[in-house]
Amino acid sequence: MKSGTAGSSGSMRHREVLESLSGLLLALFVAMISSTVVSTSLPLIIGSLNGTQTQYTWVVTATLLAATATTPIWGKLADLFNKKTLVQVAIVIFVAGSMISGFSQDTGQLIAARAFQGIGVGGLQALVQVVIAAIIPPRERGRYNGYLGAVMAVATVGGPLLGGLIVDVPWLGWRWCFFVGVPIAVLAFVVLQRTLKLETVRRENVRVDYLGAGLIAAGVSVLLIWVSFVGTTFDWLSWPTAVMVAAGVVLLAVAVVVEKKVREPVVPLHIVVQRTPALAIIASLAVGMAMFGGAVFLGQYFQIGRGYTPTEAGLLTMPMMAGVLVSSTVSGRLISRTGKIKPYIVSGAVILVLGFLGLGMVDHATPLWIIGVAMAVVGIGVGMTMQNLVLAVQNDVPLRDLGAASASVTFFRSLGGTIGVSVLGAVLANRVSADLAAALHVPDGQASTGGVSALNLKALPPQVQAVVHTVYGDATAHIFLISAAVAVVGVIAALFLKPITLRTTIDLAEKAGEPSASDAVVG
Repeated sequence: MKSGTAGSSGSMRHREVLESLSGLLLALFVAMISSTVVSTSLPLIIGSLNGTQTQYTWVVTATLLAATATTPIWGKLADLFNKKTLVQVAIVIFVAGSMISGFSQDTGQLIAARAFQGIGVGGLQALVQVVIAAIIPPRERGRYNGYLGAVMAVATVGGPLLGGLIVDVPWLGWRWCFFVGVPIAVLAFVVLQRTLKLETVRRENVRVDYLGAGLIAAGVSVLLIWVSFVGTTFDWLSWPTAVMVAAGVVLLAVAVVVEKKVREPVVPLHIVVQRTPALAIIASLAVGMAMFGGAVFLGQYFQIGRGYTPTEAGLLTMPMMAGVLVSSTVSGRLISRTGKIKPYIVSGAVILVLGFLGLGMVDHATPLWIIGVAMAVVGIGVGMTMQNLVLAVQNDVPLRDLGAASASVTFFRSLGGTIGVSVLGAVLANRVSADLAAALHVPDGQASTGGVSALNLKALPPQVQAVVHTVYGDATAHIFLISAAVAVVGVIAALFLKPITLRTTIDLAEKAGEPSASDAVVG
C-alpha cells in the first residue's frame, strides 16, 4: 500500500484496509487485555499482597484515571504528529508499565505502576479510533466495527480465562498476568511498522493544552480519593471532606476557565457543546460508569462471593463477552447497510439498564444460569452502544477535528468508568466492612481478622471464609442496582440524539464544499 493512499478509502481495497487494521487491532487488543487479564486474578493478587478492598479498587482506578487524563492529549497530538508513530510510542509506554507492574512488591507499587501503564493504554484507546476514522468513511466504518467488536470480545473473554489459568498454574504465578501482554505489544509494534503507512495530516501552529489536562486530572483525582476514604477514614461532615471537595471543585472550575481561553483546549468546548457530541458524551459517561463500574467487580463476586477459582470465574463471565461480540458485530453490519445509527444506540442503552437490573437481584446463592442471562444482556447493551457513540460523534465533525473529538468521547467514557469503579468500589467496601463487622462481631470498619485481609481467603479459618463468601455475594447486588440507575441517564441522552445518517466521505468538508483535509499540511 502506498503512503498516499492512507488518507483516502476510495483508493484502498478491502484487503489493504484489513492489513492496516491488523496492527491497530493488535494494539487495541493489548490495551484491553491489560485490564481483563487481571480482572479474575485481581482478588488473588491483592490477597497475596495483603491489600484491602480500597486498594483493590485503586489498582483498577489508577489505570483508568491515567488513561482518562492522557486520552485528550493523545488525541490532540494526533492532530499534530504522525499517528502511526504515536501509536508505537504508546505501545512502548505500555510495555514499560507492564514490566514494572509485574515486579511490584506491594500494593502501593502496583497502583503506581498501573497508573504509568494507563498512560500507554490511554494512547492506544484514543489513537486506534483516530487512525481508523482517518482511513475509513463513517458509513463503511460500521462494517469494520464488527472487527473491533470481535477484538473486544476476544480480549474480554480470553483475558479473564488467561489470567485465571496463569494464577492457577503454580510455576507461573500472578506476575505473569502483567508480563503476558509484553510479547503481544511487541508483535503489535512490528505489525504496525510493516503494514500501516499513513500520511501526517496536521494543522500549523497547534498547541497542546497540558495545563487543562493537568487541572482536569487533578480535580478528578482529588474527588475520587475523597470518595474512596469518606465514611471510613473520616466522616462525611468533617474538615477533610470540606477541604477535598472544595479543592476538587475549584480545580475543575479553573480547568473550565482555562479550556475557554486557550486556543487549543484539550477538551474542545466548541465541539462538545454541539447537540450530537454533547449527548453522545453524556451517554458515554453513563455507559462507561455503569459498564466499567459494574463489570470490574464480577470477577470478585465469583471468587470471593461464590468461592470459584480464577479460571472458573473467567469461564463464568463468558456470557457477557459473548453478548458484546454478537451485538457489536451484528449492529455494525446493520448500521453500514442502512446508515442509521440512533435506533441501535437507544436499544443498546435500554438493554444495558435491563441487564444491570437483572444483576442487581443476585446474591451468594443465585443460580448461575440466571446470572449468565443477566450478564449476556449487559454485554449486548455494551456492544450496541460503546463504539457506536464514538461513531456518531466522528460523523458530525470535520477531519481536522477528528482526533480531538474522538478523544473527547473516549475521555468522558473513561472518566465515567473511573468514577464508576471508584464510587461503586467505595460503596462495596463500606457495605462489606459493615456487614463483616456485624457477622464477625468485631468493631465496625474492621474487615479483616488477625491482620489478614478478608480478600486473602486461603489465610482465613473455614468458618470465617463462609462468612466472607456470604457477605461479598450479597453486597455485590447493590453496586449493580446503582449501575442500572446510572445507565438510565444514557438512555435519556440517547433518546435526545437527532436522527443520524452516516456520511460516505472521509471528511465532513467534502460534503459541505469546503477545503478538504488534502489542503492541510502534509509531511
